Amino acid sequence: MPSTILVTGAAGFIGAKVTEFLLTDDHEVIGVDNLNDAYDVRLKKWRLSRIEGKPGLTFHQLDICDRAVLRDLFHSQFAIRRSPFDAVINLAARAGVRQSVENPWVYFDTNVTGTLNLLELCREFGVKKFVLASTSSLYGSHNSVPFREEADTNRPLSPYAASKKAAEALCYTHHYLYSVDVTVLRYFTVYGPAGRPDMSLFRFVQWISEGRAVTVYGDGQQSRDFTYVDDIARGTLAGLKPLGYEIINLGSDQPVVLNDAIRLIERFIDRKANIKSKPRHPADVMATWADIKKAERLLDWRPTMRFENGVAQLVEWYRQNRDWARDVKTE
Repeated sequence: MPSTILVTGAAGFIGAKVTEFLLTDDHEVIGVDNLNDAYDVRLKKWRLSRIEGKPGLTFHQLDICDRAVLRDLFHSQFAIRRSPFDAVINLAARAGVRQSVENPWVYFDTNVTGTLNLLELCREFGVKKFVLASTSSLYGSHNSVPFREEADTNRPLSPYAASKKAAEALCYTHHYLYSVDVTVLRYFTVYGPAGRPDMSLFRFVQWISEGRAVTVYGDGQQSRDFTYVDDIARGTLAGLKPLGYEIINLGSDQPVVLNDAIRLIERFIDRKANIKSKPRHPADVMATWADIKKAERLLDWRPTMRFENGVAQLVEWYRQNRDWARDVKTE
């Protein structure tokens, strides 16, 4: 049955894909995004152009940190329907480990205060389902891999991870006090076409394509559980089912060493990387790897995109949009 879903961060990398899939399934989507300049706004506008005008989408440019404006949105929807939304998918976030060390305040504004605003409005207006985008960064460096949801997440290495830990805790509080049904999804290194330019694969594709130096932090032997954006979007939508309160990993379960990822991109672009090594950042971890048994059991979800094919899709997107994507700031 078609539902009305609020998607925050609708012009974001994951949010735009989630919105696209919801619209394809004939749901009504109220999308919000403040279109901030945390990274090149052209990427956000490109994603938005792919979904704007589709039947079922209403887009609002607003900030989830602005509680009054956000409440007006809930209230206007409440005037139309007895409950403003069937669910809220909160994908609006400040993301990125290293950047959060430089400016932690903005991370807590969006990731903590913004989440609290949404949860309080869900309580006030009777919205019973809430999906939170969280992060594998919570697992830090002290847990063994693959990371399981029960692992200790009390030692975050960055303000970004700490802010997501706080958001998860707020979600549990609202589940406990007000019976909000919450699915917390811990994403593992999402990649794909039109991705975030601070992420390694976007950077590597741009730098190798343009003959620029490829900055590698550390020796390149660190591994990441790269997960294709379409798979993440499918898992996010699966998380809309009633679960009570659950934290669930969404990852590929197949970590890739950074040096191997660079070699794959070199092959697709047919150009050697000019690698420039820098010391590993203290907020970075050596390895991420998702245990996804819980996602399989509760969501009937497994990723389907092979890493090689996903990287090929990213490289092809870059080729098609190179006239402007080459100028996207990646440093």
